[in-house]
Amino acid sequence: MTAESWASSEAVRASMRSNRSRDTRPEMALRRAVHALGLRYRVATRPLPKVRRTADLVFPGPRVAVFLDGCFWHGCPEHHRLPTANSDYWSAKVTRNQARDAEVDALLAEAGWHVIRVWEHEDPQDAARRIAAVVRARRAARPQRGAT
Repeated sequence: MTAESWASSEAVRASMRSNRSRDTRPEMALRRAVHALGLRYRVATRPLPKVRRTADLVFPGPRVAVFLDGCFWHGCPEHHRLPTANSDYWSAKVTRNQARDAEVDALLAEAGWHVIRVWEHEDPQDAARRIAAVVRARRAARPQRGAT
């Protein structure tokens, strides 16, 4: 382990490096549930090309961006618990993640996007229905092409 490492041990470092950024079990369950409702989406795409943040599901036409937030990484009020080792680091890390989430939400809203945040512990079927309702409502509200 290097002197500047954020990990409290080599085992922690290996464990944290193995965490996946996409195609996680909760994300796959949510994608299956949304797909089963007949919706099609893009995966791990930047809603705004100039902003270096990817949404987990993107519906470009109705401009809906879905983020599936992990309870640990994003500070879920229901489940988040700081580890005892290196707690100052993790507290600051989660705070930075929350600030980044708020910034991304604001940038997307300013550009006309609707942001949906889903916690990893949420029931995928419930979250999918919530997503579908927003996507369908925004599609219905859009002016149709060729309509005068």
